[in-house]
Amino acid sequence: MKLEVRNLRKNFGEKEVLHGVSFQVESGKALGLLGRNGAGKTTTIRILMDVFHAASGEILLDGSRFVPARHQIGYLPEERGLYPKRKVIDQMVFLATLRGMQAREARESAKKWLARLEVAEYADKKLETLSKGNQQKVQLAATLVNNPEIVILDEPFSGLDPVNSQILKDVVNELIGEDRLVIFSSHQMSYVEEFCDHIAIINKGEVVLAGELKEIKREYGRNRLMLAAENKDVGTLQEQVEGQLSDLVHISGRGKDFLILELVQGTDRRQVMGRLAQTDIQVERFGSYQPSLNDIFVAKVGEEETVR
Repeated sequence: MKLEVRNLRKNFGEKEVLHGVSFQVESGKALGLLGRNGAGKTTTIRILMDVFHAASGEILLDGSRFVPARHQIGYLPEERGLYPKRKVIDQMVFLATLRGMQAREARESAKKWLARLEVAEYADKKLETLSKGNQQKVQLAATLVNNPEIVILDEPFSGLDPVNSQILKDVVNELIGEDRLVIFSSHQMSYVEEFCDHIAIINKGEVVLAGELKEIKREYGRNRLMLAAENKDVGTLQEQVEGQLSDLVHISGRGKDFLILELVQGTDRRQVMGRLAQTDIQVERFGSYQPSLNDIFVAKVGEEETVR
């Protein structure tokens, strides 16, 4: 399957909050839908789910108009929606039957997903009696109980410890491997990098960057080098590079213990290596700069927020 979002616009009153949002995602290749809080991600997802209606634009599935009611969709919202005072298994069966499953089939599917996420022992417990992490796993089980062909996960790792995060990572990889269409939204960039082949970054209601993640990283790393020194802290190293190598490189960023250098037009890394050899800098690491998704995100949307 191929889902295409084309030029979505949305107004709340006189304020336009989406300004022509476009991206696409294919089965077996997860899309990371990213943006700061309030950027328009949730509004876009709600239009996709037919909760909101766009002012203009279209959504296509395999070239035809996408009608959510004709497809099984699993949606895990950032704000959770299960009933705290109802038994886990009962509300999972209820939700599955609302989506078209027969009660017996729904109960079997619920048991399967609770077991897969290692919370089967809580099937007859009220949701409010579970820990935050186990509640999160139940939420995911409820998202998948109807065996959806399209899966939308918004901050799925919230509240999970490393062991439970690994369980969820395995499940997400299985969904992708089964050729489901997966849209993954998170501020935890390491997870997005692990799962997603493509990304779309929304900022202030418009897509500011979209495409294949490998190619985007390659482009952002072009003509950039990483330098770390054994004998100098990064501040001292920056001062020395600016004083002795400014005709060859510009400093485009810095990490905790390294600098990101951008080559001046017409220079190459061999010239930089030669100049470094003439200084007292004891090079610890030097080579092509490989930007993280976090670096790219901050570069496109500005000041870093809670991004891990």
